[in-house]
Amino acid sequence: MRRGTSRDIRTANRYEVLRQIIAESPTSRQELAAATGLSLATVATLVGELLDLGMLTEVGFEDSAGGRPRGLVAVDAAGGALIGVDIAETYVRVELFDLALNVLARADEDMRPGESGPQQVVGHVAAAVGSVVAQAGVEDARVLGVGVSVPGQVDRDTGVAEYAPNWDWHDVPLLDLLAEHIAYPLHLDNPLRACAVAELWFGAARGRGDAVVVNLGTGVGAGLALGGGLHRGVSNSAGEWGHTTLVLDGRPCHCGNHGCVETYVGAPGIMLNLRELSPGSTLLHPEDQTATIDALAAGVAAGDPVAVEVVRDTARYLGAGISDLVNLLNPEVVVLSSWVAAALGEPLLRAVREAVARHALRRPLAATEIVLSPIPTDPVCLGAATFALEGALQSAGRRPTGRTAAARSRTAPPV
Repeated sequence: MRRGTSRDIRTANRYEVLRQIIAESPTSRQELAAATGLSLATVATLVGELLDLGMLTEVGFEDSAGGRPRGLVAVDAAGGALIGVDIAETYVRVELFDLALNVLARADEDMRPGESGPQQVVGHVAAAVGSVVAQAGVEDARVLGVGVSVPGQVDRDTGVAEYAPNWDWHDVPLLDLLAEHIAYPLHLDNPLRACAVAELWFGAARGRGDAVVVNLGTGVGAGLALGGGLHRGVSNSAGEWGHTTLVLDGRPCHCGNHGCVETYVGAPGIMLNLRELSPGSTLLHPEDQTATIDALAAGVAAGDPVAVEVVRDTARYLGAGISDLVNLLNPEVVVLSSWVAAALGEPLLRAVREAVARHALRRPLAATEIVLSPIPTDPVCLGAATFALEGALQSAGRRPTGRTAAARSRTAPPV
């Protein structure tokens, strides 16, 4: 959590109160004080502000033990709309949420090889954002913001995608480019942070003090929730575990190094595992990551020995990497998230648990649970939508005037 001015702290507290209400609606001010550690007077003031902003509504009373009935508040789902954008290496997915973070509309744009230039990506995002707004029939004034997740290292203050190795992006002013097409406040971060927040709010990390969310997609990384909050690192670069060395002098990686975790357990690495084991396998779709991973999942379910062996080998690499996280961070839970983990599911999970047990130290392993993400929707879109919510809370009361100014707003929400 960023600590600075009293306004920063107040915004952070307002966000935490709203987060608790979204998770536990309806709830009382007394319950909120207990859950957040804030004083009852502070909670009452913050709830009043959120009521004035139209984000909450009073919903009646509950009996207390011999005292006055307690007033209950809940999120006003119709009090605004939030948009989450998941820019991945092979697709753009956009979901529109109400204020209670229920999905109201979604749109997907496929990105074929060679379509990863900044302007091409911006075109896909703009088209998908326009689609979800039209599907939901939401007025522009109700859209509080758009949270954008893009792979790689980002500067969320300036809206710049500083480095995306899989696309060879360097210092791309992504939010400025998007603001030319999208007239809503824009907020940038990456999928590691988005997935970690989604798990903290609604998933396996909820109520946990220390959690690691392992993203398995085309790229690989680890979102970190330490001490009950999101850990970003000093330059918002924490979690680049996918670019730690797993095999000395191993496979070349887009980042310029060799033997990175990502080259063995990301989707292209899994395809290479398959190609090395069975070059002519019908499970391999050389130009289609999703089709290959889906074929492997179906093959494992059918008992195909090649598919079983590929998933087992992938789990060996993944388990070795996760054991380092377990030994280093001693988390309560490690969550396997993103589309590769969802597709390979329980067979991958079982094999990873076995591999981690072979490598991790006994004491930290005994305290760690390894699970699949339980979030049924796209966790990146969900987490990205919370970035837009944070930005809306930070700018409440001092929003810039005019559509262009709003679209170009740059905020650094206090996560």
